[in-house]
Amino acid sequence: RHLLAAAVLACGSLIAGCTAAEVTHDGRDGGPTTVEEHRTPTPRLVIAYDGGLRIVDATTLEQVADLPKEGFLRLNAAGDSRSVLVTTDDGFTVLDAGTWGEKHGDHSHYRTTEPSFTGATFKGSEPGHVVSDGDRTTLFFDGTGEVRVVDPRELGAAVGSPVDYVAPHPHHGIAVARPDGTMVVTRGTEEARTGVAILDTDRTEVASTSDCPGVHGEALAADGVLTVGCENGIVIVRGGEIRKVAAPDSYGRIGNQRGSGVSSVILGDYKTQRDLPEGQIERPTRFSLTDTATGELRIVDLPTSYSFRSLARGPNGEAMVLGTDGRLYVYDQDTGQLIAAHQVIEPWQEPTRWQDAMPAV
Repeated sequence: RHLLAAAVLACGSLIAGCTAAEVTHDGRDGGPTTVEEHRTPTPRLVIAYDGGLRIVDATTLEQVADLPKEGFLRLNAAGDSRSVLVTTDDGFTVLDAGTWGEKHGDHSHYRTTEPSFTGATFKGSEPGHVVSDGDRTTLFFDGTGEVRVVDPRELGAAVGSPVDYVAPHPHHGIAVARPDGTMVVTRGTEEARTGVAILDTDRTEVASTSDCPGVHGEALAADGVLTVGCENGIVIVRGGEIRKVAAPDSYGRIGNQRGSGVSSVILGDYKTQRDLPEGQIERPTRFSLTDTATGELRIVDLPTSYSFRSLARGPNGEAMVLGTDGRLYVYDQDTGQLIAAHQVIEPWQEPTRWQDAMPAV
C-alpha cells in the first residue's frame, strides 16, 4: 500500500482561481508531442508516495500517470501553474504536470499532455525550501547555503544559470527574492539557526536581527510583507525594516505559517514544549494569528490538536485549521473568532515522524 506523502495542484489555467499549492505558460522545449485541447481548465493533482509520483485528475481523481522514482520525495509548486519541483537526494527535479493554459487576447486555450520529467534538475547539496512569488522562484540548498533565483516560465534554461547568493554558513534555511531585486535570507550554521537579514541588490546586508532562534518557515502577507518563524515569536519584514514580535511564552515556536495576499494577518502554529523525549512530539491545541500591520500576536485555542500540515487560508483570508478530530475549523483572521467547523474526514493522529503521511489542507 502506497503512502501519500504530499500533493501539489496544477491548475491548467493562466487566469482561473486555484487554491492549494499552485503549479501555465506557453509551451515547453521537447517532451511529449500529443496535446489535447479542452473547453475549460483541467486541473491535476501530483501526489508523492513511497516509490514514485502519481498524477490524477483533480476533479475525478482518476489516474493520469504513475511515474516511478525512488527516495524520499517532496513536492513544491514551481510558480508557473504547470510544473512541480520535486525535491530529491541531489536537487530539485522539474516535473511537467502536463496541464496548462495559453492566453490569447480576451480568451484562453486550455491544453493537456502526458505528464513527464523534463530532464531538468537544479543540482545541489541537501535541497531545502522553495518559495514562489510571481515571476520569481527561490531555491535554497541547506548543504551549501546556495541560493538560486529562477524565472518559473523558463525552468529549462534556468538550470545552467549561476548561483545568485551563498550564505556565510550552510544551514537549514530560507531565501526569498523580492520584486525590487533585494533578498531576505536566514542566518545560521549547521549547529544553530539564529536570525534573519535583508540583502540589497548587490547582496550586501542592510538590516538584520539575531533574535530569531530556531528560525524556520516563511509566509507572505498583503502588501508584500514577509514573516519568518522563531522559537520565541515571529519576525516581520516590511521593505527595509525588520520587526520582532515576541511570543507570550519564553519558548513559543511559530515554525510554520500560511499567508494570504488579501490579509495582513499571518496564520501560524504555536508550540511551547522544548526538548521532548525521543519518540515523542508535541500535539498543539493552540495556533497563532499575527497582524503584520500592527504587530499584534494573538494565540487562539483549538478544541483539538493539529499538525504542521493542517494550516491553510480561505479565499477572503480566513484562518483554516484541520483538527485531528476530522473537523476543518474556520476562524476570522482579524478577531480569532470561530466562524464554522466542518466534519470533513475521520479522526486521525499525527505520526511521530514528520516524513510519514498525514492529512493536509
